[in-house]
Amino acid sequence: MLFSSIPFLYYFLPSVLILYFIAPKKLKNTVLMISSLVFYGWGEPKYVVLMIASIIIGYFSGILIEAFSQKKASKLFLGISVVANLGFLAYFKYADFFIENFNAVTGLSVPLLRIALPIGISFYTFQILSYTIDVYRKDAKAQKNIINLAAYITMFPQLIAGPIVRYSDIAKQLKERTHSFENFSKGIRRFVLGLGKKILIANTLGELCDIFKASDDKSVLFYWLYAVAFGLHVYFDFSGYSDMAIGLGRIFGFRFNENFNYPYISKSATEFWRRWHMSLGTWFRDYVYIPLGGNRVSKPRWFFNIFVVWFLTGFWHGADWNFIIWGLFFAILLIAEKVFLLKYLDKSKVLSRIYTLVAVGISFVIFNATDMKEAFAYIGGMFGAGGIPLASTEFFYYLKSFAVTLVIGIIGATPIVKRSVENLFGNKKISKFIWVLEPIGLVVLLAVMTAYLVDGSFNPFLYFRF
Repeated sequence: MLFSSIPFLYYFLPSVLILYFIAPKKLKNTVLMISSLVFYGWGEPKYVVLMIASIIIGYFSGILIEAFSQKKASKLFLGISVVANLGFLAYFKYADFFIENFNAVTGLSVPLLRIALPIGISFYTFQILSYTIDVYRKDAKAQKNIINLAAYITMFPQLIAGPIVRYSDIAKQLKERTHSFENFSKGIRRFVLGLGKKILIANTLGELCDIFKASDDKSVLFYWLYAVAFGLHVYFDFSGYSDMAIGLGRIFGFRFNENFNYPYISKSATEFWRRWHMSLGTWFRDYVYIPLGGNRVSKPRWFFNIFVVWFLTGFWHGADWNFIIWGLFFAILLIAEKVFLLKYLDKSKVLSRIYTLVAVGISFVIFNATDMKEAFAYIGGMFGAGGIPLASTEFFYYLKSFAVTLVIGIIGATPIVKRSVENLFGNKKISKFIWVLEPIGLVVLLAVMTAYLVDGSFNPFLYFRF
């Protein structure tokens, strides 16, 4: 089920809210868990069984890890949890990738399994792992109530595409959280604005990307227009989902950490990754990079640690070589910045931002390619390889057609709008009118988006495939 769909907005969500708020306090997590399983099973009910199996493994692993915390058996039970959950992920997400590459190397023809990828498995697997690892490290107590643990793992607001919520961050909230009109209203506002990002900006820019890929009239500027459009598309699609997840969590009394912080204003790739998909970055930092030794090792080992983290980051996104190359591309950039590049970038805010936008634009061309052959062809096209023309008729036509959305996207990817709104709210005279007009504006925005959904087609979030 999609957040950006009529069934979710007008049937599922209202029903869940009614049931949740009339339920007594001790049953609220139960309502949330059951609702989340229905939400997940709406599109692929058979994979609910896989999720329940993962929850049961995580639940008993956590209890046993804590019970044997002073003995070696604790590490054994952690290992069981890690191997089982990563095993599920490897089988469903990567089995065919390994078989394809095995066939390519050996010349054999081992048949592919053609397994459908369970939606959200990358996200909920990492959440279960964070739980058992935190219990092992004594950063969190084992959850004795399986309903509470299941509510955390299955929580539909962030189940499908994050942000990755660490158990230690919301352990107390699972037991005790505040429900208020303020939380409800702020949650609704955040949700509606995130929905607007997805439907009005991301989907429109996604159409431009599809038009470019189908075009036979490509040019250098058209390639760059595609790179800009896709960079904004993936940002508004994913940050829009994160906004909706954070907003829904707020409605139910949860405070999820932010997942994006205006990454396109960054002055380096290093800064970009402190602002982009922050929940994934901190997960790899705390559970992979630091345990490997981080930067407190020899320089060769430090570089190795960075490559491991970024290889895994790319591979986490998808079972294709373009994702791995995308991850390693950032590994090389980050190492270069740490060794020598940052001292030059710090000298010019303008050049550093241009460098970052170009590097990130190229990276997303790799990210969205169907294979590395297409990725190299597109990057070559961006720099005029093959003698393609600088501009084309279709470039000018679609630049004009999508100009408004592109300008809105570019401005919306900066803090300009947020700061302007904060300044208006800071003005006592104007804020009185805003408090009245804001609910009306949100209702109108929701009505406009509903019209888009009624007339539109299926529009899944980009990160659903990860």
